[in-house]
Amino acid sequence: MRKAVTYLRVSTRRQGKTGYGLGAQRTAVNAYIQSQGMIFLKQFKEVESGRTSKRRELQAALAYCKEHGALLVIAKLDRLARNVAFIAALMESGVEFVAVDNPHATPLLIHVMAAFAQDEWEKASIRTREALADARKKGVKLGTNGKRLSQHNKERRQSVQKRVSPIIRLLREKGSTVKEITEYLNKRRIAPFRGKYFKWHLATVHGVIARL
Repeated sequence: MRKAVTYLRVSTRRQGKTGYGLGAQRTAVNAYIQSQGMIFLKQFKEVESGRTSKRRELQAALAYCKEHGALLVIAKLDRLARNVAFIAALMESGVEFVAVDNPHATPLLIHVMAAFAQDEWEKASIRTREALADARKKGVKLGTNGKRLSQHNKERRQSVQKRVSPIIRLLREKGSTVKEITEYLNKRRIAPFRGKYFKWHLATVHGVIARL
């Protein structure tokens, strides 16, 4: 029987302490392992930013997989990284891994999904920096206000993600392409992350799909 090792990750210490997000990940990976009739060996859990490739627990998980000839199982692709170079390095490590949300994804598809996720993250970072720069020009003292502004941007992204996810999921089930979904959102004037005066783009829609 195939051996499996699970890797869970949350991006903040607060999430790590409260267990937010871990329960859903654990349920997803355990259900997949059971459905495939695999033997569960060990779980690795990490509290770290998705933008860093220096993760001790992930490295430990990879080493453990190599030692025991096991498959690395994660809940979603973005649990590993929003970094194409890191995904490429992971593939070259020789450890086979599977994302439960897309278990049949080919290496090419994984590269594409990681690329879009990285692109969306970088755009979000640019928007945050621009917002902070604008606040400075207006004389806003950053620090507490800067943190509030950053939190506001994060909450807005989460709100839009929650609002459009059911729509995009339904369109995908009907067989719509990413281009068609993008055109649909713009035609219906559904505001993207940056606000109602901006349009949806293919990369942005791909980013939403990667987080479904």
